Parts: sequence; C-alpha cells; structure tokens
Amino acid sequence: MAFIDIKLPKSLSKALNIPVTCAKRQQLKVLEKLLKKARFTEFGQKYLFDQILLSKHTGKYFQRIVPTYDYDKIFKEWWIKALDGKPDVCWPGTIKFFALSSGTSESSSKYIPITKELIRANTLTSIRQLISLASYNNVPKKYVGKGWLMLGGSTHLQKSTTYYAGDLSGIQAKNIPFWFQGMYKPGRKIAKETDWSKKLDEIVERAPEWDIAFLVGVPAWVQLCMEKVIDRYKLKNIHEIWPNLAFYVHGGVALEPYKKGFNRLLGKPITYIETYLASEGFLAYQNRQDAKGMKLAINNNIFFEFVPFDQHNFDVEGNMVANPETLMIHEVETNKNYAILISTNAGTWRYLIGDTIQFVDLEKYEIIITGRTRHFLSMVGEHLSVDNMNKAINMVSDELNISIGEFTVAGVPHGNFFAHHWFVATDDHVNSETLRMMIDEKLKELNDDYEVERKHALKRIFLDVLSEDTFMAFMKSKGKVGGQHKFPRVLKGKMLEDWQQFLKEEKV
Repeated sequence: MAFIDIKLPKSLSKALNIPVTCAKRQQLKVLEKLLKKARFTEFGQKYLFDQILLSKHTGKYFQRIVPTYDYDKIFKEWWIKALDGKPDVCWPGTIKFFALSSGTSESSSKYIPITKELIRANTLTSIRQLISLASYNNVPKKYVGKGWLMLGGSTHLQKSTTYYAGDLSGIQAKNIPFWFQGMYKPGRKIAKETDWSKKLDEIVERAPEWDIAFLVGVPAWVQLCMEKVIDRYKLKNIHEIWPNLAFYVHGGVALEPYKKGFNRLLGKPITYIETYLASEGFLAYQNRQDAKGMKLAINNNIFFEFVPFDQHNFDVEGNMVANPETLMIHEVETNKNYAILISTNAGTWRYLIGDTIQFVDLEKYEIIITGRTRHFLSMVGEHLSVDNMNKAINMVSDELNISIGEFTVAGVPHGNFFAHHWFVATDDHVNSETLRMMIDEKLKELNDDYEVERKHALKRIFLDVLSEDTFMAFMKSKGKVGGQHKFPRVLKGKMLEDWQQFLKEEKV
C-alpha cells in the first residue's frame, strides 16, 4: 500500500490481507461470520441461526430455514422496528443511519439500514479496488494522492428521534476515514448543501483551486458538472483546468450511452473504472482495465445468492415468487441472467436487491449488470433487457456519430396488440425515423425473442427525439436531481403516467 503514501490503521491493513481461497469457501466463511454476529438478534432467534451454524451444510440449511425477502416484505416485518429505534432487530445494536433510496422507478423512498460495519466494509472494498487497479495497471502514485471530486448526495441528513436518513453517498461521505479527508472534494461545507443547483454552482466556483485526478458519480451529473466548469471559464476542454484528471469512477448505470458526450469534454483520454455500489452494500468492482466485467466482493461481509431470472422464479411484472430456486456462488453458470439475493452486516437477509446480472468469467467471478428485475420489457414474450437496449443505443450512436445521453422505453397498447415507445435524448441533429428503424434492427440482431415478436404481437415501434434538458427537467420535477438519482430505462405504471403528463405540459 506504499503507492498511496498513506499509513493506514493496522486494523484496516489486516482486514485487507485476506488470503485467497476458493469462492465457495470464502462465501461460507462470510455467511458464518454474519450468522455468529446476528444470532442473538430477534431475526437470528426466530430463524435459528445457532442451529444453522451447527449444521454440516451451513449454506443449504440457511437457504432452507430463512425465507427470501423483497423490500416491502422485510421492511414491514422487520426494518420498521429498527426505524422506530428498537435495537437488535436484524443486526446487533440500534441502527443510527438509513439510506433513502427510491431506485429509479418508485416515487416513495425506501429506508435501507446502514451500520458502522457496512460503512467500514464499503471503505475496505474501495481500497481493494484501488490497490487492484494499481497492481494490474501501474497507476502512477502521483494521481492517487490528488483530488477526488465526488458528486454524491448531501451529507446534511434528515434527523429523526432515533436515526439520521439521507443519500448513501452522503452518509458515506459524512463518515470518510481521516486519511482520505485531504483528498476528498468538494469538502465538507459544500457536500452538506442540500440544493443540487447551489452545490453545483459552488463546485464550479471552487474548481480552479483543486487539482482533480478522479471524478466519482453518476454519468449524467458528472457530465453536467464538467459542462458548467468549461462554460464558466471559457475552456476548450476540462483538462485545461484539471490537467491531471485521469480517472472516472462510475456505477449504477451503463456508461456507454454517455461516452461520446464525455469525450467531447476531454482534452485527452481518461481511464473509466466501473463500480457496483448500491445502498445495500458494495457488491462488485472493476479491478483490471481489460476486465470483461466487475469482480464480486465475495470476501467482505456480503453473502450472495443467485436466482435464475426466468418465468419459474419471477412473474410478468418482475416480482419474485415465494420460494424461488436459489444458487450459491459455486453453482452459477456464465451467460445466464440471475437476480441477486444478499445477506449483509446491515441486517439484510436473503434480500432481493433488484438488479439482474450475468457471470462473464467464473474463474475470476466477474459479472456484468444486465438490468433490473422490474426494468425489462416482456409484454408479449420479447424479453428485452436493459443490456439489450444499452447495446443497441451504443451501436446506433456509433454508426450515426451522435451522442445519446439518455433514453427510456415504455410498453404501450396498440389496437389489439402492443408497441414499444422510445424516448431518446440527443442534442445532435438526427432523423427520428432513421433512428427508430436502426434501433429496431439492432434489437432484432441482439435478441431472437424480440425479432420473433416483431413479426407477431409487437406491432409497432414509436420513437420521439427529445433534448437532454427535457429529461433533466423531468427529474427535477420529481425531486431527483444530483446524487445517485438516475433516469429509469423502462417506464411503467405511475412513473409512465407522470412522464406522459409532463411531456403534454411541455408542449403547451
């Protein structure tokens, strides 16, 4: 760890030096550690954690006794007690922090428990990623000690009688380790600002004072920040003010649709580093530039299970059935879609996180995110994933040499049949009919089910070209600007109704 020129606490250094063993063994050790810690909680007593620990097949016995949960079920049965201040519900002690997460579709906030153990585990995984990148890619140490501009949520948290609540990135930033504080930008004062527009303005004003090497955040907001800095100081590109900018750490949404827009703002190439940091934990990270996907964090307080994402385990709306088929790390296969269940040191047990993934390398346990359990289109059996959509958009934008910063799709009735309605954001000149036909053709190439259904029940494809500002304005109207907020790739239900009404009002 000498490359970062920082002496880390001994406990942290020791935690990083975990011996490499087989994935199954590592995962079972994680599960046993979690069960031992939580065995005297209300949850642990009800589901016989002591008996599970005494069994010869801990993982299978755990799966047999403990039920699976989605958010609504675990909140109503368990987390609401912790929210009321009751200690030792799903994890020892009183939960002092809750991350407010509405994902990309639901309008009401979810309260995700955040413990000091989870915050520490997230920090450890971040350091592991940094060390891995340095080892594999010879990252010059001069970059690592420079500024890290993290465009997360506000560190000003809502205070209740028993807990604080806010954006996970804000909670994490509020608890950053002492040795990182000198590198962390925009600093505590600006990070506390709750108004995203004001925060962005303050970042722009302070930009010349910082030597930024790393940008961290959701692509749409990071791009907006760079555009404002460039405009404010009349620059040709962002490297004129931050010449040492070399890395962009991103996650939560596919980067490819944004890359063309990013490249126009840069004076030289930068390295893109993907992470999988959810409110519930730091699940995976890219540790090599040539990696096919992200490496699962299988030895750091998250026990993973994988549910085949098919009609046997999920209904047409993406809801998981009561007793799904669940697999452990050593039972998965490549190139199959799985939904993820996690058990963590924040009291999430067999919890459906909502994302779907594929394993692309079983030797290194590397994954790619393919979508969300409820963010897919399969009105008539077309089984269109967000991964399909991202790839089609990327292929078309490359061929037309345009930048498509945002897009979303809705399934709609069309006479006695059905249609897909695309809304695509680009500020480049493009013929909407050409774009519609090209996206349709690319999806036929990528997805056999889609190609078949386009000849039958999926009768039409509609497409509207909108400005990027339109997408941003809708997010603002929903109170979802900055931080970890992302525009949903698939619109359904109330969110679709709100979007349609918003577009009608925009035209008036």
